[in-house]
Amino acid sequence: MSSRQTLLETKGLEVGYRSRRGKPVTIAGPISATIRSGQLICLLGPNGAGKSTLLRTLAGLQPSLGGAIHIMGDPSSAQRTPAALARKISLVLTDPVRYSNLTAYSLVALGRYPYSGWLGTLKEEDRRIIAWAMEVTGIGSYADRKIGMLSDGESQKVMLARALAQDTPLMMLDEPTAHLDLPSRIRIMQLLHKMARQTQKGILLSTHELDLALQVADELWLLQTGGRLDRGMPEDLVLNGTFESVFDKEGILFDKRTGSFNIHSGHLKKIGLAGKGVATFWTKRALQREGFEVTAAGQAAMDIRVEEGAAPVWLLDSSSGRQTFDSLSGLLDTLRNQFI
Repeated sequence: MSSRQTLLETKGLEVGYRSRRGKPVTIAGPISATIRSGQLICLLGPNGAGKSTLLRTLAGLQPSLGGAIHIMGDPSSAQRTPAALARKISLVLTDPVRYSNLTAYSLVALGRYPYSGWLGTLKEEDRRIIAWAMEVTGIGSYADRKIGMLSDGESQKVMLARALAQDTPLMMLDEPTAHLDLPSRIRIMQLLHKMARQTQKGILLSTHELDLALQVADELWLLQTGGRLDRGMPEDLVLNGTFESVFDKEGILFDKRTGSFNIHSGHLKKIGLAGKGVATFWTKRALQREGFEVTAAGQAAMDIRVEEGAAPVWLLDSSSGRQTFDSLSGLLDTLRNQFI
């Protein structure tokens, strides 16, 4: 694979806003970061940390408070017109779609404006790109419907298709999977991951889909309340504890072994678990939901062993002896009666 081109670079960037008296109020920074071709970067962080503000600043919709942004080697200020910048960066925000009288096709076609000009004359190549963008986002069936008649999820897909039709080296998306059902969220993240690889675009998106981000992102940007930005490969940030420190809050536990979040009460009963299969994995999930801290067998006063097979069997060992169960629900009923 050829070396990745630097598409965007920030140096000491500070983002925020100015008060009514003109005093700068910094939300995040200083930030020094890079977006390269072929990368999918997921921007994560708690609400209010400044993710949307950072995206809008990088895309040129609002000025920075300090530092520098270089787009494909040039300062962002060198992109002298909105049309020139629109040929470098496409942006999808979470703001409500305000083009209710346009059809889905017409709105996607607006993505070709930086190339077609004010007259909006579409060439054959423009039409081909529009058709491709609508096909990969799955909106062809409502191409002729007006935006005002679409659901929030359908409108979100149309805006993504518009950004794809814009065909820029850089794409920035603010929560592109908001309002979508789970299968659609997965498909969109898969699509963006595939696009980054196949088209060598640099894609930066903010999301609350932590599990999906860990699976598809080449790099994570973790923006914390207070403005600090940690960057790195997802696996590195998990293994060095950075990811856990950002998202572990009272009542929530990030499990490094499974890459998932578990809800716990803070006053957990310990129970040992032995087994190595699918049934064991889901047994652990069920026990954690019931308020148990699951440890290795032999480290608690009570142990459960799962015998995997076409019909799993659960063996419960405690001071009162051994009990056998042919269903997980039966095991949990017993535990509830005895300990919860």
